[in-house]
Amino acid sequence: MKTQLLGFLCAATVVAYLQRSALSVPSKAIEGELGLTAQDMGLVWLAWYAGYAAFQLPAGIVTDRLGSKSALILFAVLWSTLTAIVGAATGFIELCVLWGAMGVAQAGIFVCATKAIGATFPRTEQAFASGALACCMAGGAALSQFVTGRLFGPLSWQGILVVYAVPGLVWASAFAYFVPSPEPRHRPEPEPDAAPSPALTPAPVPWSRLLTDRNMVLLCAQQFQRAGAVALFFTWFPRYLQETKGVSVASSGGLAAWPLLAGMLGGVLGGTISDWLLVRTNNARLSRQGLAASATAVCALVSLAAFYAETAGAAVALISVAAFCGYASGVSAYATALSMGGKRVAPVFATMNMAGNIGAGMFPFAVGHLVGGTGNWNLTLLLFGGMFAGSAVCWSLLNPKGTLFEEPE
Repeated sequence: MKTQLLGFLCAATVVAYLQRSALSVPSKAIEGELGLTAQDMGLVWLAWYAGYAAFQLPAGIVTDRLGSKSALILFAVLWSTLTAIVGAATGFIELCVLWGAMGVAQAGIFVCATKAIGATFPRTEQAFASGALACCMAGGAALSQFVTGRLFGPLSWQGILVVYAVPGLVWASAFAYFVPSPEPRHRPEPEPDAAPSPALTPAPVPWSRLLTDRNMVLLCAQQFQRAGAVALFFTWFPRYLQETKGVSVASSGGLAAWPLLAGMLGGVLGGTISDWLLVRTNNARLSRQGLAASATAVCALVSLAAFYAETAGAAVALISVAAFCGYASGVSAYATALSMGGKRVAPVFATMNMAGNIGAGMFPFAVGHLVGGTGNWNLTLLLFGGMFAGSAVCWSLLNPKGTLFEEPE
């Protein structure tokens, strides 16, 4: 069951990132057709991430109520349908509202996936499973950049969105039919005269602790910065290559896929190495914190080097190293959230992911205003590297040991 479940979760991740990255390659054409500016396009991406971030906690509640399988089927049908509908937008407001709604619908994917992994995989395999998801995030986005670059022209950007909606609907049908629920559908009913059991009546989630615990704050802060930087690959990177290196739209899609392919490898190796270190040393600080702090520090250094790269090939190569390390470090965040969450994985992960997607929304918005104000696309890489440097600082201060909530067995 573990292998089948992980395979379907990985497939859902590929589909989700195929869809969410669909506007990056044709962004300049969308601006021209709808009369938008770079700042407007930044707001469109901010709308997606704002919806995605705002509904992390509600998605966690829905996931706890329905179970990860039912919730994920519901979300997949909604976000795929909305992907097709986005093409009907005729102006800035409509595009913002519809793209933001698609972000709301996708908010539950990793809350559901993480809950399912926590219920199915032992602690020493959770980083690998998380790494597989990270690999597929990058893979779906890489596929989107590559395929969109080639479809755009034969198809309009609206037609591409309709095509991209189909795999999500097919996936939801197959997942519903073939995969059993990772969690029990019903808890055992207590005896009529028995006192309520703590296991049957869990205490409310102490939300204040999610906002005040030092390690939780640091986990969210690193995610805000790391996920914000990684958002470059789903939004502005093809446009950056077009504007600074003079490459064509089709070529920018192919070149922009390389960092994401490196990210796929980083996710798999990061999870494998992290779990191997945990098994060998039983030391979460080394296997989770140490790996993530080192990887994000490397990201910051190579991003600075990429700022000075003169050719598209050199810039892509250096940014690919940053992507590899960025995805490798992201695995530690997922595994740490699973560990800290204990029996309350959904709200803990949702809070961390909400912080990450606030950062991911602010990054393209900030780039749009930075470029709109200065006309200098190269400043994008300074912001990119600076966010990784901040993430490395957070990881150096974070202690990944222990559970956030103490609950009775």
